[in-house]
Amino acid sequence: MNEILKAVIMLVIGFVLLIKGADFFVDGSASVARRFRVPPIIIGLTIVAMGTSLPECAVSISASITNNNTLAVSNVTGSNIFNLMMVCGVCALFRPLPVEIGTLKKEFPFSIACAALLLGLGYWGMSLDRVDGIIFCVIFILFLLWMVRSAIKARKEMPGVEHEGEEAAFILPMWQCALCIVGGAIAIAVGGDWVVDSAVTIATAFNISQTIIGLTIVALGTSLPELVTGIVAARKGEVDMAMGNVIGSNIFNILFVLGAASVVSPIPFLMENVYDIIILLVVSLLVWVYGWTKKEITRMEGLSMVIVYIAYTVYICIR
Repeated sequence: MNEILKAVIMLVIGFVLLIKGADFFVDGSASVARRFRVPPIIIGLTIVAMGTSLPECAVSISASITNNNTLAVSNVTGSNIFNLMMVCGVCALFRPLPVEIGTLKKEFPFSIACAALLLGLGYWGMSLDRVDGIIFCVIFILFLLWMVRSAIKARKEMPGVEHEGEEAAFILPMWQCALCIVGGAIAIAVGGDWVVDSAVTIATAFNISQTIIGLTIVALGTSLPELVTGIVAARKGEVDMAMGNVIGSNIFNILFVLGAASVVSPIPFLMENVYDIIILLVVSLLVWVYGWTKKEITRMEGLSMVIVYIAYTVYICIR
């Protein structure tokens, strides 16, 4: 009983760290975007996406070092499906998520292409070897260079902060931005770990199977940073950052997390991985179509995405 009580306390503290960490992380990132005249979507695709994907990165690379990375593809694929269906869906329930034309034409199709590449390379030899990992890492570097180029171009086209009037008052000093981003990322990572560990302890105490725990609690736990950060960003009106976070996290998970993990140690591919990646491609196309229809994801569409994810969770639990 003492162990369960301790787990409950750690669970509550973990959620507090997640929420407050996301709060500071979004504020710091938004201030950086305004100060350097970079669109929030690009900040979301890079800084926010990489910060919120720390759990997936740590789990997959640590598993590769110990040659225990069989679930690496499942972890990434499950997290990406969660990002699209739950993060975007729940954020849309708080506030309809506008999707820029440029994102629909460039970054979103690129994320779908990354998933298709993962399916192709994985199915080809039923594994991701070191060559595949190097290919992913090189593409990721090119993606970052593309984002830097886009940021420089946007900076030239956007007005300076001195002409933004009242908005300039919400720009934090650089040291505060750095403190918010780094401190927020640490709080998000630690909070996510505590939530997952505590939830697993509680579930185990009630004799819930390890399979169910892995497919639900752990998958949810590694994606909690994206969910909480997305909700906070949506509530603060930084909806572009919320969408950028989802797309950027999905790209980062496939190209860098799986790329780095497979360079360290080849990752075996299972038929379940093939089915899950096909599902990832289908739901990616669904969200892309939702974005194209009204240039935003409405509350009803968000609700349908949450329902689809619940159905997917039931499927993976009974298959």
